[in-house]
Amino acid sequence: MAKQVKKKKLQSREGRIYISTSYNNTIVTVTDNSGNAIVSSSAGARGFKGTRKGTSYAAGIVAQHVSKKAREMGMEKVAVFLKGPGTGRETAIRSVQASGLKVTSVRDVTPIPHNGCRPKKKRRV
Repeated sequence: MAKQVKKKKLQSREGRIYISTSYNNTIVTVTDNSGNAIVSSSAGARGFKGTRKGTSYAAGIVAQHVSKKAREMGMEKVAVFLKGPGTGRETAIRSVQASGLKVTSVRDVTPIPHNGCRPKKKRRV
């Protein structure tokens, strides 16, 4: 028999959603404003395998599932933080909005190298 987990209500109704998209997977995490993770899921955890994990459809399903769980816990307003070059960025935001959460802001926090790594040595023939 599976153990029943009691759902706890949140103290605040505001939070953050971090959407990390790569070419291979999408990870969505919901936190409160102080950064404590509440709900998290990925395309692999939702049942997608192989190259289908990196699709925009998978990103939408993951974002919809996570935001629905956050709504059940009492969250109403979220700020969205996007990271990575993946294909499911816009789809994930639309899924969050469609699930009933009010999106207050969207920020792109993709790390950008200022000068990058040192290049390989010059090839001599």
